[in-house]
Amino acid sequence: MTILAIAFWISVGLLVYTHLGYPALLWLLARLRGTEEDLAEVAEPPGVSLIVAAHDEEAVIERKVRDALALDYPRERLEVIVASDGSSDRTVELARAAGADLVLDLPRGGKVAALNAAVERAGGAVLAFSDANSFWEPDALRRLVARLAGPEVGYVCGQVRFDAGAAASEEGLYWRYEMAVRALESRLGGVTAGNGAINAVRREAYLFLEPTRGQDISFPYELVKRGWRPVYVPEARARERLAATIGGEFERKRRMMAGAWSTMLRHGLLSVRGYGPLYALEVFSHRLLRYASPLLHLVAFGTNVALVGQGAIYVVTLAAQAGLLAAAALGMVLPARPLRIAHYYVAVTAASAVGLWDYLRRGVPSTWEKAEGSR
Repeated sequence: MTILAIAFWISVGLLVYTHLGYPALLWLLARLRGTEEDLAEVAEPPGVSLIVAAHDEEAVIERKVRDALALDYPRERLEVIVASDGSSDRTVELARAAGADLVLDLPRGGKVAALNAAVERAGGAVLAFSDANSFWEPDALRRLVARLAGPEVGYVCGQVRFDAGAAASEEGLYWRYEMAVRALESRLGGVTAGNGAINAVRREAYLFLEPTRGQDISFPYELVKRGWRPVYVPEARARERLAATIGGEFERKRRMMAGAWSTMLRHGLLSVRGYGPLYALEVFSHRLLRYASPLLHLVAFGTNVALVGQGAIYVVTLAAQAGLLAAAALGMVLPARPLRIAHYYVAVTAASAVGLWDYLRRGVPSTWEKAEGSR
C-alpha cells in the first residue's frame, strides 16, 4: 500500500471513528459499567447566585430576570445578578426594573470579565450561569443543585432546546446527537465541554479565567485536573432561540471555535496530566479529532483525487465526497432536509477551520457579539 493510500484510509477511518465509532464505543463502555447515577437529595438548599452576563440585551433582559425570579427555588436562597458588559442600550435600567437583586454596570471587558466581576460580588455557595436569551424550565436550578450535592461533582451543565429559526431543524439534530454523546461521557470520565446557557459550579471550584477564555470549554477539563468531576444533567432544561440562518450559526460557531482552538493549543486541554484514561480518551476523540475534522476531510479528498486510477474503490469514495459537497451546495437554495443537513455539516466543519485561521491571525477577542437572529 502506498503512502497516499495509507494517508487516505487513516483520514477516512478517523472521520468515521470520531462521528460514529466514538459514540458507539462510549455506549459499549457505559453498558459495561452498567450503572446510572441518581440525583442526590438536598436536605437544605444552598444559597445560589444566578449570574447573567449581558451586552445590549434590552430586547430580552426583562423576560430573563423575571424567568430567573420565577424558578422553583426558595427565593430567600436565590440571588439574581445581571452583569452588564458595557451595554449602550437600556439593559441596566430594565434589569433593575425587572427586579434583579444586583445589577453591575461594568465597562466593556468581555463576557468572562463580566462573570468574574459578578462572582466577586456574589454571595451564593453555588454559582449558576445563564445567557440572557436562555430561559430555564422552573425546576432546572433545583436539578443542577441536586447533582452538585455529590461530593466529587464540581461542575454541572444542563440541556438546551431550540425554538424557531431557519437553522433550528439542523442544529436541533446536531444538538440531540451532541447531547447523547455528552450523556455517555458524563457517565464515564465526565463531560469535555459545558453549556453557557445553563450551568453551575461550586463556589470553591470556580476559576477566574482570563477574559479571552470561555467557561464552556475551559471549566470541565480544568476542574478534572483539580480533582473535580464535570457532569451533564439532561433533566435541567433551558430554551433559547437559534440564529435565523445557517450563515448566522456559522458565524457563531466560528467565534466559538477560535476560543476552542486557543484552549487546545495554548491552555493545556490536550495535556493529559491530571486526566484519567477515560477522560483522556474523551478529549482525544471528542475535542482533538472533532476539531481537526476539516484537516481530515482535506487529506481524504486530496489523497483520493491522487488515487483515482488505483482501483474502483477510489472512484466510489471520490464520488461520495463530491456528492456531499454538491448536496451541501444545493442545500443553500433547496429546502430538502437531506440537502440542508449536508449544508449544515459542511458549514459547521468549515467553521472549525475558519476559527483556527482566526485564532492564528489575531488570537481570541475578549468581547463578544450577539448571534444574528437569536433574540
